[in-house]
Amino acid sequence: MRFIPGIFKVLKDTTWPDHKQRWKDFLAVLEYTAFFTVIIFLFDKLIAKGVLSILNMF
Repeated sequence: MRFIPGIFKVLKDTTWPDHKQRWKDFLAVLEYTAFFTVIIFLFDKLIAKGVLSILNMF
């Protein structure tokens, strides 16, 4: 049963980010989220407009 003590050793040996780096990472996640939200929104509008124009032809 050396698995559990091994987990704590790995956690103890891990270097954790400081306060400043955590904020940088958090802001990076927000930026990526906003970027992909806009891309998905624009793609959805483009697809919806294309499908509606095809449906209006009939």
